[in-house]
Amino acid sequence: MKKLLLIPALLLGSAVIAQEYNYEITPVIGSMIPEGNLNLDNQFLSGVELQYNGFDSLIKPELSFLFTNNVGYKDSDLSTDISRIALNGVYEYKTDSVFTPLVKAGLGYETFSRHDARNKDSAFLNAGVGTKIALAEDIALKLEAVYMLKENDREWDSNLALLAGLNFAFGEKSQPVAPASEPVAEPAPKPVVVAPVVVAAPVDGDDDKDGVLNSKDKCPKTPAGHKVDKDGCTKLVTLRVNFETASYKVDAASQPEVRAFAEFLKEMPNYNAKIVGHTDSVGSDKDNQKLSENRANSVKAFIVQEGVDAKRVITEGKGEKSPVATNDTKEGKAQNRRIEAELIKK
Repeated sequence: MKKLLLIPALLLGSAVIAQEYNYEITPVIGSMIPEGNLNLDNQFLSGVELQYNGFDSLIKPELSFLFTNNVGYKDSDLSTDISRIALNGVYEYKTDSVFTPLVKAGLGYETFSRHDARNKDSAFLNAGVGTKIALAEDIALKLEAVYMLKENDREWDSNLALLAGLNFAFGEKSQPVAPASEPVAEPAPKPVVVAPVVVAAPVDGDDDKDGVLNSKDKCPKTPAGHKVDKDGCTKLVTLRVNFETASYKVDAASQPEVRAFAEFLKEMPNYNAKIVGHTDSVGSDKDNQKLSENRANSVKAFIVQEGVDAKRVITEGKGEKSPVATNDTKEGKAQNRRIEAELIKK
């Protein structure tokens, strides 16, 4: 069979899987297990974590506040309140599942309302691991284990915090700017008949405004916005497709374009379609390969649902192997996250 058409389509998602949000807030509760020589009981603590995702960076800043009330000193009637604040960098590993593993590290400071034993107000280093478990598009369960190391009287002491909380995301990023569609070829100069004295007027027009004169147009009803070949038949169409968070479902905003492409196939029964998925370079080769296959299958499912015979549509995933732009910039990554469709003549 002869390949005829190649139709790139941008995937305006997120990150890696779907639309990201600029802000996250996570109220947390948990347990603090202090090193024995700090002479403190195990502690119940509460607090909040604030994360900002608006920077075009793999590491996201997080501000953490943790508070413990009325912690008892061992072998004493004394107790103290402990306040901790930390600034961390967070890296999240994007996956195709509801789980988003994360690691973080940073610097903090803790204060005591009553000092005893070796405890004093001081800075600390912390590092942690955890995961987010998606419950909805903008809500997740967040679980973390955070190790804190501080200097007390020229000795290093440690705490271990086990935290759980509900993560709320809000403030959606604006959609990435889609690359401009290739311009439709300008109409060729209309032929004129040269006579000894009179120059003839144009002999015909271009009813579908595709740049090919009616007398040469083999596809006289080309839809607006399609790039055509020299015979006036569709050569290139740009689609914009979004996927919802943790889903391969084509979102509501993208459905009209995909539906229009399905109608186009139904009007051209002598062609089949091959849907090809691509990703940017964020994540592992294996994960990106699977992601590209799943998204191509999602677009196929939508087209079939619109009445196109499933036997006329095949899919392929190419992962990150066929970029059309650099993966070193935000704009380049957006261009590489795409769906391509090839029309194949029967």
